[in-house]
Amino acid sequence: MTLPVIKKSMTTFRCTAILFDLDGVLIDSTRSVDRQWRVWAREQGIDEEKVIAIAHGVRAIEVIRAVAPQLDAEAELRRLEAREANDKIDVAVMTGAAELIRAIPDGRWGVVTSGTRLLASARLRLGGLPVPKILVTAEDVANGKPHPEPYLRAAKLLGVKAEECLVIEDAPAGIRSARAGGMKVIALASTYPASKLGEADAVAVKLNRIQISPNGTNTLMVNIH
Repeated sequence: MTLPVIKKSMTTFRCTAILFDLDGVLIDSTRSVDRQWRVWAREQGIDEEKVIAIAHGVRAIEVIRAVAPQLDAEAELRRLEAREANDKIDVAVMTGAAELIRAIPDGRWGVVTSGTRLLASARLRLGGLPVPKILVTAEDVANGKPHPEPYLRAAKLLGVKAEECLVIEDAPAGIRSARAGGMKVIALASTYPASKLGEADAVAVKLNRIQISPNGTNTLMVNIH
């Protein structure tokens, strides 16, 4: 009896450096983020669903300005970020994140997040992940995602051409940011379903389905299984 041959598809990218979004990519914090935004929305008498619909993947201050222009956005941001940084419930490292980072040579990766530096550092440490030398946060840019500035800044700090960077993102705003900067994007179907991530060059269902290996030169081989 001849057994059927099962073919497994694989997508391969070549790049010089890799840029990660943080929440929903390296750190699983979606439930914590949702909870803190809902608490804030209820306190302000704002429709929770209206806030949640735009809260992922963009800077918090822009969300606040959009849904509550009458408030002091800077003051609300400080209050919100303090709560989020101290929230350790439902915050954990994504499966495969530590292994993926260890596979990348030093100086060839960075994190680009819409969160603040305080929040990003707190979540990386909570997850036991290293705080990278290249960490672009909300305070570092004039224009947040989906504008290309955050990812272009990270590429510049790494000393790598934008088109030589590969981005791993979980939100449509982040995908648009990277694509607008001329970068290839792998979307992770963690926060949003794959049907919402069609602007990416490829979609991975889990982070541990992505494998990274240097090929002996300046090129990194990135495979999605």
